[in-house]
Amino acid sequence: MESLLDWGVAVIVWLQQWSGPVLDSLFKAFTWMGNEGCYLLILPFVYWCIDRGYGARLAVLLLFSVYLNAVVKSLAHQPRPFQYDPAVKMMVNVGGGGFPSGHTQGTVVVWGFLMSRFQRPWVWTIGMVMMVFVPLSRSYLGVHFPTDLLGGYVIGAILLLLWLRLESPIEKWLSGKGLLWQLGAAVGIPLFLVTIFIARETYILVPAGTLMGLGVGILLERRWIGFEAEGSWNQRAFRFVLGAAILLAIHWGVKTAVLFVGSDAVFRFFRYLVVGFWITFVSPWIFVKLGLAGKGTGTATHQTAARRSGEGP
Repeated sequence: MESLLDWGVAVIVWLQQWSGPVLDSLFKAFTWMGNEGCYLLILPFVYWCIDRGYGARLAVLLLFSVYLNAVVKSLAHQPRPFQYDPAVKMMVNVGGGGFPSGHTQGTVVVWGFLMSRFQRPWVWTIGMVMMVFVPLSRSYLGVHFPTDLLGGYVIGAILLLLWLRLESPIEKWLSGKGLLWQLGAAVGIPLFLVTIFIARETYILVPAGTLMGLGVGILLERRWIGFEAEGSWNQRAFRFVLGAAILLAIHWGVKTAVLFVGSDAVFRFFRYLVVGFWITFVSPWIFVKLGLAGKGTGTATHQTAARRSGEGP
């Protein structure tokens, strides 16, 4: 194992010999595109402005990926390159273990899903660029070994393929259950995920809290609002600007509140629960009330069937 890490250090040191203001800024920009802040913009954009159903599926997939990555990092307990060898320069701040690369894994599942659902050359071009340069940026910046990137690619690809294969039967099975049963699953599954691993890794509160807020919001929105992401591009742009501005205010506002309250774990879970609920319920309700979005013609089950038959968006 040490020889493999030594080889990884040699690769990173070779990459960092080209370090300079231009490349540093470029790779830091690519790294940001795999950060939480970027996904806080991408996921709502897809959900509010492109396709509500695809946005919901993508969000759930990414949250499970983040949870799985945190679990594997905790179990692997592998050092970062700059911790292993001082010859490696750390150019961005990071926390937690090194293996597997969360940026790589997240990029694979997010852009792999978008590429599978939107068969457009520009989507595939952006997706391939992201899958190459976001991971590469993590080694260039000294925070991941090449083996960390490989682990992120493999785990991300396996998770993506499983999701693409299982999402339809799982959705069909869930749609046949009553609302109370569905709400129980939306609350119970995240709580179960927290319970089985929180003693080792508190970061799992982030995907678990978001998943709960997201799931409850989707179920209530489908029952009482019926939001759809159609409309003119002016309407879509206004939806995104309005929704994202309030979303970021909520995200950072609740984070600031933690400074004045002692229980960081509880507020972290609550913070992301509110974020998920805002994206899937509160903002669609506001959009419909303001006339920025229309309502669909039926329940999630009907819309899913229509989409598969070619009637839906």
